[in-house]
Amino acid sequence: MTGPESVLPGPFRVTEAAAQSVAAATLAAAELVRLKGIDPGEVSVDRRHAAAVFRSERYVRVDGEPPAALWEPLSGDYRAADGWVRLHCNYPHHAEAACRALGTRDLAAAVATRTAWDVQEAVVAAGGAAAAMRRPDEWLASPQGQAVAAAPLVEWDFLGAAPVRELSTSDRPLGGVRVLELTHVIAGPAAGRVLAAHGAEVLHISAAHQPVLRPLVVDLGMGKRSAHVDLRTAEGRDTLWRLVSEADVFLQSYRPDALARLGFSAERLARARPGIVVAELDAYGWRGPWAGRRGFDSLVQMASGIAAGEEPRPLPAQALDHGTGWLTAAAIMTALRRGATEGGSRRVRLSLARTGHWLDSLGREEGAVDELDPSDLLVETDSPWGRITHVLMPGAPLGMAGSRLPGMDRPDWN
Repeated sequence: MTGPESVLPGPFRVTEAAAQSVAAATLAAAELVRLKGIDPGEVSVDRRHAAAVFRSERYVRVDGEPPAALWEPLSGDYRAADGWVRLHCNYPHHAEAACRALGTRDLAAAVATRTAWDVQEAVVAAGGAAAAMRRPDEWLASPQGQAVAAAPLVEWDFLGAAPVRELSTSDRPLGGVRVLELTHVIAGPAAGRVLAAHGAEVLHISAAHQPVLRPLVVDLGMGKRSAHVDLRTAEGRDTLWRLVSEADVFLQSYRPDALARLGFSAERLARARPGIVVAELDAYGWRGPWAGRRGFDSLVQMASGIAAGEEPRPLPAQALDHGTGWLTAAAIMTALRRGATEGGSRRVRLSLARTGHWLDSLGREEGAVDELDPSDLLVETDSPWGRITHVLMPGAPLGMAGSRLPGMDRPDWN
């Protein structure tokens, strides 16, 4: 580890969490290269670079301009009658759900007359995304907080026997590895971007009817291809099964059981493609009453007490998202290495809430100020969007192809 231990403001040790997350993935990539008989040399991680990649969506530009606002106007922290609640309205259907639940588009006025918990539950019941601000002790005393604290940072499941799958002769850690990515927002796409940076062929699957956040697609789509497949149709599901038949990794970050209800459970994936690595991410963990609840980084910070204060105090980065993404990439590469030495199909599971619990365990730091200037860490890459300015991926200096427009590629492997 090199560089200052803090370049992002506290009190949480976000810089150190970023460095450790990047180190975990970079070490996992080095071990894949070592398994191919290549000495990877010493792995080095610069803390400032790691902190910059944890805020990469802030720095991305297209032809010199930000691709769009990161937050929609209705998203934000609202003062309730007894505290604070955050409403996540970046997607149109979530904004509509919040307005429907509160009976108005004047959300501030409506929230002010109700308790934070009442607002949270009303919005969630209407199909939206919200979280009341709680203190850390309140979260840890709750059933969901206890379930998260009892879980490992990475959950491992052996899905069944499969022959050893040899690694390719490529000198890239993930050369020859095919990754099917069904993710959205930051954590899942960040994991896929790390895998692409280390040489994987990553095919991102979405659908034309699904909304996208342009800055995140531009930033986190680096090095991937993008295809549309409508899983609501039999034809779309058949297409996905065809892609699964040649995939090495299935990475998904939809709500628990959303894809399983369409037939794409981890167990069925392992039967269809023995030796596959299935990676699943969610917001609040895989057990407990909130395991299936919609959630985003900013909401998990509120619910778990990370943002607690007189007013909400968010982290200086979407650290739960990015940390979970990098740790997921590390877990996937570790599972691939085990498959190459022991055989078998495996599943790894991570959650934003458990990553937050790990961040909390790193302790506190006082007096940190925001000193991060990423200008020397930015590079430019041509893309169908235009010329993208973005953070160079740490640990993988070869560069990647620019982001593709959503759905511009065919749902096929190269």
